[in-house]
Amino acid sequence: MDFLNKLNPQQRKAVTAADGPILVVAGPGSGKTRVLTQRIAYLIASEGIRPWQILAVTFTNKAAKEMDLRVKAMLNEQATDGIMLGTFHSICARILRREVEHLPLESNFVIFDSDDQERIVKSIIKELNLNDKLYRAQSIHAAISRAKNELIGPDDYLISAYRDEVIKRVYVEYQKRLIASNAVDFDDLLVYTARLLEDVPSVREKYAQRFRHVLVDEFQDTNLVQYALVKHLASQHKNIFCVGDPDQSIYAWRGADYRNVQRFEQDFPDAQVVLLEESYRSYQNILDTATSVIDRGTNRHKKRLFSDRGAGEKIIFHEAYNDYDEASFVVDTIAQLVASKQFEPGECAIMYRTNSMSRLIEEAFLQARLPYRLVGAQRFYGRREVKDMISFIRLVHNPADEAALGRIINVPPRGIGEKTLTTLHLVANQAGMTPGDVLIDLANGAESPFYKSFTGRAALPLADFGGLLASWRAAAPAFTTVELFDQIAKDINYKAFITEDETEESAERWDNVQELKRLALEYSTRTLDEFLENIALIADQDTITDANAPTLLTLHAAKGLEFGAVFIVGLDDGILPHSRSFTEPAQMEEERRLFYVGITRAKDKLYLLRATQRGGRGMSETTDPSRFLNDIPADLLAGKTRTGRSSFRPSNPVHSMSSRASTPDTKWTLPPPPRSAPVTTSKFKSGDRIKHASFGEGIVQESRIQDNDEIVVIEFKSVGLKRLAASLAKLTIL
Repeated sequence: MDFLNKLNPQQRKAVTAADGPILVVAGPGSGKTRVLTQRIAYLIASEGIRPWQILAVTFTNKAAKEMDLRVKAMLNEQATDGIMLGTFHSICARILRREVEHLPLESNFVIFDSDDQERIVKSIIKELNLNDKLYRAQSIHAAISRAKNELIGPDDYLISAYRDEVIKRVYVEYQKRLIASNAVDFDDLLVYTARLLEDVPSVREKYAQRFRHVLVDEFQDTNLVQYALVKHLASQHKNIFCVGDPDQSIYAWRGADYRNVQRFEQDFPDAQVVLLEESYRSYQNILDTATSVIDRGTNRHKKRLFSDRGAGEKIIFHEAYNDYDEASFVVDTIAQLVASKQFEPGECAIMYRTNSMSRLIEEAFLQARLPYRLVGAQRFYGRREVKDMISFIRLVHNPADEAALGRIINVPPRGIGEKTLTTLHLVANQAGMTPGDVLIDLANGAESPFYKSFTGRAALPLADFGGLLASWRAAAPAFTTVELFDQIAKDINYKAFITEDETEESAERWDNVQELKRLALEYSTRTLDEFLENIALIADQDTITDANAPTLLTLHAAKGLEFGAVFIVGLDDGILPHSRSFTEPAQMEEERRLFYVGITRAKDKLYLLRATQRGGRGMSETTDPSRFLNDIPADLLAGKTRTGRSSFRPSNPVHSMSSRASTPDTKWTLPPPPRSAPVTTSKFKSGDRIKHASFGEGIVQESRIQDNDEIVVIEFKSVGLKRLAASLAKLTIL
């Protein structure tokens, strides 16, 4: 129990609290994971609770793994054996597999990822003869997901307009398709479990009796279904321990409902509330800045954030001339911070409201020839070759998997077109079978009763593929996951297929396949079920690497992370807060919380940036400062007047990026000094056709003299609009 001595008074109060409902409101960097894991250790070591009587849930595999490691570090592994600790989705999947007799599924059900779900919705939209421009699959599926998050089934979906009627029709068919494929989506994992606990008292009592203590991490991010789940699971003993910070509830678009904190206090009026206000992450000036922003919020538990690290430096505010200058300032400043050895590159992060804002920052890094990490873009498990191999394995595991079959039936190309695939589905429906089972039967060739349903040209490739599927199915029970992986890749000659153009890009594709194989190796002693389930549940943030380079990410993706130096860009009204929030008070509150989250990711240095002009399709628009900036006291900022203007002199909006374009040094060094030769006359004019060494041909849109250089705005065929310094761009008039 020595670990209790390292806790501050409020942490100790939370960890050693008596039985009953407990709400821990934890400020950023206040040690909430420490409190949660030490609460588990305390219950086992001091209160005599058996590990299998404890349920602990969180949101990401990364967080679950960290919690597991911490608990085992405090106690021995044997003492912790049996704790049910994991993400909401993984724990629900485990419960559903155990209670599958109550479900319209088989125990080997698969979990469809986002692409699979959208592909099915697209197929339904097409079959219902709906206009796919008016009814986009992504939008329809989002509506279905929102309904599931509110525990609204297809039969109960309310209709108040024609669009609702369309959504309901698709929703009904979508659920039928999932069940026919012996599959669930992510929302179903939660919904099926919640309904199981609600509708089957014997199941609810079994788990509620087993789990004497239910602990919930990141409680502010729970949705209505998740709240219902933990409430059911804690219904017997009432020992529910929730840790979170409503001020960091920023995922309403995913269904998260910060009002669950209010629901908790209403449902458990005798709950103990413990505030964790001491931050071990940030200097006091950063905390005071965050507090000044969030204190303007409504309906919240007010906290007095404090740190014993000292005041620290003031927050740097930079008002750039335009968005190009903003990006240049960020890259130049990071280069200076690294060159002066204040920070390692990986200790720096650039955060923005929307993914589209990364483009200019990426260009600034690329032109400076400096590395960076992009979080939340195309993740590993979203890459084509990775999804292909996963789909092959899924289909072997479950031939009813319609999404997997649709993806890879013609990979590599084997002459099976859309018409043949449609016929296959029709034949399967008429026979009351799945398309996968029909394929396997077609492996018997002309002896199959389905063979004559297809033209000879179509039957042969179907039979060949069915033969492969049948052989993999037969071998799978004796194979490890990696052996099955190798057999599939060999049989379809997948390496030759994805590397046939012999480019660097194709080599990288094969490297991705090999990386997936390395993951399969980790499951040599585990089941194929576990391998597929783990892949399906991995979140974007879990895939962040440890490369020593600055991180580019959205403010939404930043939650849970911390960095030495943080740059928040785009602090203009309409960006942060987003224009969509202007008429929605609840959304405006979430925008405020989003800014608060970004601020509190910073440990040592914080930079707040905006641009007085921003481009859009070649046009620049004047912007207004974010209204949130006016909430920050002037004495916390360097470079800001009360009008929101900066004392910094605007720098050249093009020169600082372009001047680095030809720099051969790829290490973290300061950019070269600016060029000094004066330019007073224009060489280029609107309409000139030019050529650039990297961007190819383009047409000049505008040219002007600025800061002793000619700034040329060019529309390139390959990359669109670019603003270049003529002295550096080496442009040739055609």
